[in-house]
Amino acid sequence: MNTFSSNIVGEVWQRSLTTQPAPSVWVVAMTAALAALLVWAPGAWPVTRHVVTIAHEAAHGVTALLTGRRLHGIRLHSDTSGVTVSAGRTTGPGMVLTTAAGYVGPALLGLAAAAMLANHRAVGLLWAMLILLALVLIQVRNWFGLWSVLVSAAAVFAVSWWLEPQIQSAFAYSLTWFLLLAAPRPVLELQRQRRGGRGSGSDADQLARLTRLPAILWVGFFLVVTVVALAQGARWMVDAAA
Repeated sequence: MNTFSSNIVGEVWQRSLTTQPAPSVWVVAMTAALAALLVWAPGAWPVTRHVVTIAHEAAHGVTALLTGRRLHGIRLHSDTSGVTVSAGRTTGPGMVLTTAAGYVGPALLGLAAAAMLANHRAVGLLWAMLILLALVLIQVRNWFGLWSVLVSAAAVFAVSWWLEPQIQSAFAYSLTWFLLLAAPRPVLELQRQRRGGRGSGSDADQLARLTRLPAILWVGFFLVVTVVALAQGARWMVDAAA
């Protein structure tokens, strides 16, 4: 590794380990309000939902690898849908865990992010997100997916490298709030689709076939996990505020 590369790695490492001052309660509240707008404002969700899809498919992929399955790729589509393809046993705990990970993935990622913010690691959180996006990028198998992950990574990199610590912290809080607040919405949309007869291939229905438990129980499980993660993550971030 040459001197320039060593300096870059050292700078990134130092920034990642440096703690940042806790933001004010006002900043935490404003970032929560901004995130809520990104989830519920008319016209925003069709765009911002792509971030949730990336987290959803990343959760499928990571869980597949952790359970010993072979990950063949991730595809992200312009209609905010996605698919993760893995190989292995078509039944058993590995398949169940991999299938169940998607809808709870954004919430658990948001909860982990809130834990880092509670320990004043806003910049470390941004670099952790960049690493996750890089891992997803390696597995993406279509052009739209490549573009959406690259745009997301570029935005996170720009904030973490060039902007002031206060803005970095506000961005990290906004992103974390967004993951936590957005996670329940796809679960509610899933159940609405199922009621309309359009959810037969959903994760919940696949889990019903794998486990013989009704799909509605899996939808309830997804909703409970996302709501509990939101409540706990919100508590950590508010308590950490100055």
